[in-house]
Amino acid sequence: MRALVVQHDHVTEPGLVGARLEERGYDLTVLTVVPEHRHHAPDVEFVFPEAGDWDLIVSLGAPWSVYDRAAVGSWIDGELALLREADRLGVPVLGVCFGAQALTTALGGRVEASPRPEIGWVEVATDDPSLVGPGPWFQWHFDRCVLPPGAKEVARNEVCVQAFETAHGLGVQFHPEITTAMVSGWIEAGGAEQCVRHGVDPGELLERSRAMEPMARTNARRLVDGFLRRTADRAG
Repeated sequence: MRALVVQHDHVTEPGLVGARLEERGYDLTVLTVVPEHRHHAPDVEFVFPEAGDWDLIVSLGAPWSVYDRAAVGSWIDGELALLREADRLGVPVLGVCFGAQALTTALGGRVEASPRPEIGWVEVATDDPSLVGPGPWFQWHFDRCVLPPGAKEVARNEVCVQAFETAHGLGVQFHPEITTAMVSGWIEAGGAEQCVRHGVDPGELLERSRAMEPMARTNARRLVDGFLRRTADRAG
């Protein structure tokens, strides 16, 4: 089985989600949209593959906003087209943070600024623990999803929708793929200043993330398994 992983920047990797997909028999192809040398000028040219060539698509997070065309340029249109075509063909999509916001936008919803950012480990209220557990999940976002028609909210907190289902997809605002190395990379790539600005100690965040590694791995495995189980049920 072939899984396409859309990695938008050089720091945000498939991580624990990718590891579990490989354990479940998926062959991952990871495409990086914005190379490291363009991290602060992400309006690159990029051509996305056809959705029908894949058994599953994962769209990862990114440090930009889906709606900030001045920053991301035209490549976001190609990704939205990919996600719409995946929905039309019934190709399962797992959208993570920016990826969830792209999925929302592609299917007729929208993305807006959150009333406040979330940075750190957060529990969520869930309607379906077999698909999305209560966490705690790692968060680092400034925007939130307004769901498209027909989408079903699965989990939430006081800030935003934390997880939702579409006909063939699952979007999560949190980061089930997170690793300590990824948190360190985000802090080094400008995240330290964001943390301090919003009252978060980056050193403490990194230490907490290191302590949370075993739980994060367990949570990621359960979420991926729940997603694949739901995908198989729909196919059946």
